[in-house]
Amino acid sequence: MARHALTTVQDCEDFVSGCMFMGTGGGGGREWGLGMLTAALAEGLPLEWTDLADIPDGAWSCTAYGMGSIAPKDDSTEKAIEALGLTDRLGPNAMAQAVRELAAYTGKPITVIVPSELGAGNSPAPLVTAMRLGVTCVDGDYAGRAIPDEMQGMPYLTGKTSHPLASVDRWGDIVILKEATNPFMLERIGKMLSVAAHGTCYQAATLLPVYEMKEIVVPGTLTRSLELGRAIRRAREAGRDPVAAAIQQTGGHLLFEGRVVKKDWEDRDGYMFGTTTIQGSGRFAGHTLAVWFKNENHVSWLDGEPWVCSPDLVVIADRATGEGYTNTVIDAGHEVAVVGIRGLEAFRTERGLGCAGPRYFGFDIDYRPIEELLDRI
Repeated sequence: MARHALTTVQDCEDFVSGCMFMGTGGGGGREWGLGMLTAALAEGLPLEWTDLADIPDGAWSCTAYGMGSIAPKDDSTEKAIEALGLTDRLGPNAMAQAVRELAAYTGKPITVIVPSELGAGNSPAPLVTAMRLGVTCVDGDYAGRAIPDEMQGMPYLTGKTSHPLASVDRWGDIVILKEATNPFMLERIGKMLSVAAHGTCYQAATLLPVYEMKEIVVPGTLTRSLELGRAIRRAREAGRDPVAAAIQQTGGHLLFEGRVVKKDWEDRDGYMFGTTTIQGSGRFAGHTLAVWFKNENHVSWLDGEPWVCSPDLVVIADRATGEGYTNTVIDAGHEVAVVGIRGLEAFRTERGLGCAGPRYFGFDIDYRPIEELLDRI
């Protein structure tokens, strides 16, 4: 059986780095993801994922993920938590408890965990959860990047049902969503649970037999994320350009370079919405790039004209280190490089653009593939 393992703290750091780059501004924070991995490593837990071909078709799989806004929390949140008398009862075990609750409710023996997306938190979390439960973690995910909604994942695109859903927060509140009217309501209810919990809920959903999961999963993405993180670090250590290394590893393109001059944002309905504005430098001097995000980056404008949009990836990275930024921490003054990466082909279809293109996010913009836009500068 082909397994790939994280055996050192350096492996964990590289994995989180690659996942954060592919998270396109969302997918959970570095501190959360790396903390989970290093704690598990210290406990002696194996941290490994398995190739699709080596997973029995008859087993049952589910996703496990954190859901909620990535916006920074202020003092009012802590005061509200204190007023309710909440204490952290489950801590890092909340996600594993969600999987147990889903298995208990459905009567299905869940032995395979599929990451729902790539991200510094939402890829390590299902990996650690699988190891704590003693089950298999898939080398793959359902989006090939981080996404804000159920609708940008392969299960929605292919007509799979994600309910029933088990939701657990760290306070110990447990909710079973037996059925949702449609995926939009499932997403909305899940987000509202995270709002009620003053942060994140940990959810298990998309219960599928493995043979169905294999038909829709994006394979090999955990291994590629580890390789990407290693490439970025090794380039940096060798005195080479880490952004160029990331571009080579992902088949991406340098879209822009410059300094962040402004980030406007709001925390609303369980998401962080906003726009990051970057003033160009070097060969991009005199130009401005604006990037709109809903947790993750989805729509960009070059000098006020629509440019690269989802489902293609827009990654904002630290220019010196090559490390991806989450939209939680990026701020005015940061020197950045913006990298574009071709998105999944499945989301370039009419149905795919209907749930992942700029019009889905409320913009009167026709999607154009990234490869058609590279001659703008």
